[in-house]
Amino acid sequence: MILKGSQRSGAKALADHLLNDRDNDHVSCLELRDFSSDQLHGALKEMHAISKATQCKQFMFSLSLNPPQDYIATEQDFLEAADRAEQQLGLSDQPRAIVVHEKEGRRHAHVVWSRIDVDEMKAINLPHFKNKLRDLSRDLFLDHGWVLPDGLATYGNKSPLNFTLEEWQQAKRQGLDPREVKQTFQQAWERCDSQIGFKNALEDRGYFLARGDRRGFVALDVDGNVHSIAKWTGLKTKDVNAKLGSPEKLPSVDETQSELRSKVSDQMRGYIGQIKDRQNNDLDPLRDNLRDMNTAHRDERQKLKTGQKARWAEETKVRSDRLNKGLRGLFDRLTGKGKSIRQQNEMDARKAAKRDQDQRDFMVVEQIKERRTLQREFQKLRRKHIKERNLMAQKIRQTLKTKHSHSPHRERSRTRGPDLSL
Repeated sequence: MILKGSQRSGAKALADHLLNDRDNDHVSCLELRDFSSDQLHGALKEMHAISKATQCKQFMFSLSLNPPQDYIATEQDFLEAADRAEQQLGLSDQPRAIVVHEKEGRRHAHVVWSRIDVDEMKAINLPHFKNKLRDLSRDLFLDHGWVLPDGLATYGNKSPLNFTLEEWQQAKRQGLDPREVKQTFQQAWERCDSQIGFKNALEDRGYFLARGDRRGFVALDVDGNVHSIAKWTGLKTKDVNAKLGSPEKLPSVDETQSELRSKVSDQMRGYIGQIKDRQNNDLDPLRDNLRDMNTAHRDERQKLKTGQKARWAEETKVRSDRLNKGLRGLFDRLTGKGKSIRQQNEMDARKAAKRDQDQRDFMVVEQIKERRTLQREFQKLRRKHIKERNLMAQKIRQTLKTKHSHSPHRERSRTRGPDLSL
């Protein structure tokens, strides 16, 4: 599993994020350990309340557990990974919460620990936690027999899937898959060996190189949104500067935005808007299918949960009835029979809990298989949309170069508008 962790504060914001069922097909709270509350918001509030007795601001440690894309992790997989992580980090026996997310046919989990040691009333120090998580992640891949990704095999070659929350949100606001945006920048970077080459490679995909406010390199899309080159290529600023040199000769962000506004006419923006609207409408039937599927899957899970709860109550009563009360109970304790019965009850309870967990895992696996079939339809349509956007970006670039030419065709283009038909 890929493990990513951070120290943080903000109990309510984190709980809201973890229970977000708008961006996830399914959300379930797998474990709340050592809390008086049986709700995630209440549990994280307890962490915050305890931290008030200390000077610690980042009183939580949050960890994401991401299995390989083609592997469906079970509840036990997540629990074992969380146990190994807390041992490595020095967070054993600390209060923790585990939340499982499912989206687009994939399943991952988030673990949140309290960093506050209540015996000493101070925060637990977590030195070198990134290195420890990296090593544990590598061990998990090897233990499960998964193929090591380049990032773990060589501690380099960052995957374009490893985007940050900020990058995800920025791309999401523009209606683009952040993986597409990041790969666009990384592919342009790989294709060039100079500033001018990188500039041309970006323009082929509808991005325009500029000088940032802090004299760094940025790129703007046709809507004027700013993208940091270092961030979206996954490189360090010094590596970007080493290849591209100085940005001083590039136009500033304001100048580039002004140029784009003057060159990209309202009519061209209309064409772009039409394409975006059509592509969005193309997804509506699949979204309807997804909504119906999620509703059906949630109903199935609720029925299983209700049935397991009722069965657990019946089995608990049967186990309880095995223990005699009154004088017979006293006699059983004296002879040791009561101890034997309690041990048998504990064994039966563990088997029942394992049976229920296996049933939940089986249902989740079958539902994810169904979800992945639908996801392949999403991916097929999105690949088509990517090709359309690439073609649109090329036509925009051609239009920007010829918009202010003095050829006779210029007057006709003002009347007819650029040919952006796809």
